This record gives sequence, structure tokens and C-alpha cells, in this order.
Amino acid sequence: MIPQIIVVDDDPIILKGAWNTLTGAGLKVVALKSGKALFEYIKDNSAPDLILMDISMPEMDGFEVVKELKKSEAVWRDTPVIFLTANEDEDAETTGLSLGAMDFIRKPFVANVLVLRVKHAVELIRLQKDLEGMVAEKTKENENLFIHVVASLADAIDAKDNYTNGHSGRVADYSKEIAKRYGYDEKRQEKIFMMGLLHDVGKIGVPDEVINKPGMLTDEEFACIKKHPGIGAKILDNIKEMPELAAGAKWHHERYDGKGYPQGLSGEDIPEEARMIAVADAYDAMTSNRSYRGALPQEIVRGEIEKGKGSQFDPKFADIMLKMIDDDKEYLMRDRPSDG
Repeated sequence: MIPQIIVVDDDPIILKGAWNTLTGAGLKVVALKSGKALFEYIKDNSAPDLILMDISMPEMDGFEVVKELKKSEAVWRDTPVIFLTANEDEDAETTGLSLGAMDFIRKPFVANVLVLRVKHAVELIRLQKDLEGMVAEKTKENENLFIHVVASLADAIDAKDNYTNGHSGRVADYSKEIAKRYGYDEKRQEKIFMMGLLHDVGKIGVPDEVINKPGMLTDEEFACIKKHPGIGAKILDNIKEMPELAAGAKWHHERYDGKGYPQGLSGEDIPEEARMIAVADAYDAMTSNRSYRGALPQEIVRGEIEKGKGSQFDPKFADIMLKMIDDDKEYLMRDRPSDG
């Protein structure tokens, strides 16, 4: 693809010389007489590979034009600029570079030097974009691998409990939906989804016979179960790239009124994501099939969430869950055979 260059200069001789030199070298060139003309051009055209910008121009000098460009849409805002200048002014160079200019070219320019400088700049820009693309692709690959590993770990956690079929995945889905409705951006929604998937990872350290005991737990057995948030936090603390994971595991059993465990935190002292997961976790516990009962009727679940507002749950996240329940006319948000 032929590189496109925009030259902005109020001197018609310089403008024509640059156009002739660069088009003669096989580049596509647009010549504009002022910053105002550039902003008119921006309205209907795609961004070029490079802008050559005169500094000294009437109405708007080159520095002012670049400042305004920084307010434009992303592709124009990020278009590299090389300043054209007839002065060897150190302050001007400092100002230009601080505005993000790639380089300076002296006027009057030598034709061959101009072509080489422009071609080198375009090549550098393309190499940078290629590298950014490769890094982004690798990052995405690593994220996808991480998600698969996390999902497999979540399945392993659920497999320990005979009565939780897909619990971690549903809690992750519900937590993400609460976060979405609360206003989290996509990146934060993905993080809370991961936190939901791994909130029960500490159950790996709890004996199977305790987790799967069909009857009432003894005080000693319940104390054993209550250790799983701390165990989970220790496991996930090792993932330094995403410290939030440990928070979800450690504090999803805290209560808004301070009567939860392991630390008895209350209100805003409980991390926000953990407060969301707490609602999602309790909801799934009530809507899941157990050895001693099926999923509870939707109206009973709704009543329990309503009852827990301000005591067990953060009221604002309980309200979001209540709205999700009201939107779920066919009661699809529950443990279903297809989850297996």
C-alpha cells in the first residue's frame, strides 16, 4: 500500500517543492495551505501515514494545529507529525517534541534527504504498528489460555461437590451481569467473571466428606468449611497479574452487616467485587438442586434476596439482582440439566 503524506505549509513554493519531491518518489501526497484547511480535510477523509507540518503559519501555527489534532478522533490524534522549520530554535524543538512530534526537518530541504527522512519515518511507524499488533495478538492468546485454565480449575472445584453442578460458572455469569448493570466497562466485567469462576477455589483444601455430607454439619465441620476463603486467597495470591482474584475468594462470605467470615468486614470495607459475588453466590445456592431439595421457587428466592438487603447483602447489588430476577420471566437463571 502506497504511504500517504499530508504536507501543511503556507509557503506555496515549499508546498509545491515537497509535493513534487515526494510524489516523484512514489508517495501519495496531499498539499494543504493552512491548519484550517487540514481540519476541513479531516471531516471527510481518513488519516494519512504521516503529516509534515510547518511551524510558522498565520492564524494557527503548527504547534496550535497539533494541539487541536490531539482533540480529534483517535486515528487523527495518533497520526505522527514531523515539523518543518526554517529556524534552528532549541525552544521550538523542545516545544514540538513535548507535543509528540516525531522529528524536525529543516527548510529549505534537500530533495533526497526529505525523501529518505519521510520514508524512514513511515517505515518506523509501520514497524511500530506491526509490533503493537503482534503484542496485542499474543496478549489475547495468553488471556484466552488463562481463561481456559481458570475454567478447568473451576470445573475441578465443582467436581469436589456432588451437589454443585456448574456452580462456579453460574456465579461468574451472574456476577458479570450485576457488574454490567452497575456500569462496569467490559474489562472490569471480564475480571469479575474470573473472580466468580474462582471464588470457591479454596474448597480444594476442604475434605470431600465434609463438602459432601448430606446432613447437618458439626461445629468442627463448619469451622473446616469456613477455612475455604482463606485457603482460596492464599492460592490466588500467587497470581500477581490479577490481584483481584484473591479478593473475590477471600471475602465473598463477608456480610454487609459485618456478621460474615473470615474477617467480619462490613459495608464499604468489603471489596466491591466481593459484594457482587456474595449476592450471586447466595442466589445460585438457592436456585441449585441439592440432594435434599430441588431449586427453590423463584418467588421464595426473590423474597430471601429482598430480606437480605442491608444485612447479608449490599442493598444496591441486591436491588440489581432483584431486577435480574424480575426480568427472568421463565426462571432460566438456575441449575438446569443442560449445565451438566
